[in-house]
Amino acid sequence: MQYGQIPGVTKPVARLIQGTVMIGTDKLEASFALLDEILALGGNTFDAAHIYGNGDVERALGRWVAARGVREQVVIVTKGAHHSQDRQRVTPYDITSDLHDSLARLGTDYIDLYLLHRDDPSVPVGPIVEVLNEHRAAGRIHAFGGSNWSTERVAEANAYAAAHGLTPFAVSSPHFSLAIQVKEPWANCVSLTGERGAAARAYYTEQQIPLLVWSSLAGGFFSGRFHPENLESFTGYLDQLCVQSYCYPQNFARLERTRQLAAQRGASLAQIAMAYVLAQPFVVFPLVGCANGAEYAANAAAFDLVLTPEEVTWLEQGE
Repeated sequence: MQYGQIPGVTKPVARLIQGTVMIGTDKLEASFALLDEILALGGNTFDAAHIYGNGDVERALGRWVAARGVREQVVIVTKGAHHSQDRQRVTPYDITSDLHDSLARLGTDYIDLYLLHRDDPSVPVGPIVEVLNEHRAAGRIHAFGGSNWSTERVAEANAYAAAHGLTPFAVSSPHFSLAIQVKEPWANCVSLTGERGAAARAYYTEQQIPLLVWSSLAGGFFSGRFHPENLESFTGYLDQLCVQSYCYPQNFARLERTRQLAAQRGASLAQIAMAYVLAQPFVVFPLVGCANGAEYAANAAAFDLVLTPEEVTWLEQGE
């Protein structure tokens, strides 16, 4: 496993971050087994959120950490201040409330990396930066950032921090993958893919702010299960999101080129797609939702599969 550093986080951070949306207290044996496998492979970093499973994911993760006695080995990433059906909840009050919920559920007195799950560009950024700094000063969080924040708002937050002698966002967490996100899977998502993401990619290349990119394998698009002829057969929620977001001609063309390069390099489709994400000029920590240790190990093998600039361009554009 390769590790990186995130400002403020005192531990090495696994470059391949395991999501936890699939775990729960109603399936603790299977959840513990999965987390054990990931940790044994060197995956010490786990991503959760206040809204996942209405809090049950954080509870299950916290129980595993306590049962295994690994709090000082693992890096916990969790997210708060997600919008509700009734209002946009990116306020100092909601950030504080969600953070205290997460600390209690996780059974810990600090979170290594705390992300705001969404943004509300209609509210001033100053109070948000200030309350995050207050929690950091109190030791409740060690570092913080934004998930699905635009580069304009990240830059605004960090400019405010610089002007007021405060700690800036340490990371950003947008979507990025080899497949272009044509339609957002959920409301208020931010993607770095395609022409619409070009300016954001340039910003992060210049700033070198670490990126925790979600759906780095495009929600299973690079599993090879999706074809233009079979899209109506997918009825599961996550599969339908993949169809909605990624199953378009330009991505099927990229998939075919991925298949060709995989055959040449002796790799899987997913490994080529992951190697593409890792080949970017900005700092990337891919988020994955592996179902077992073997899947995690296969994704981790992509770190040894270095693509040339020509291969990256060909995957994107073809001949």
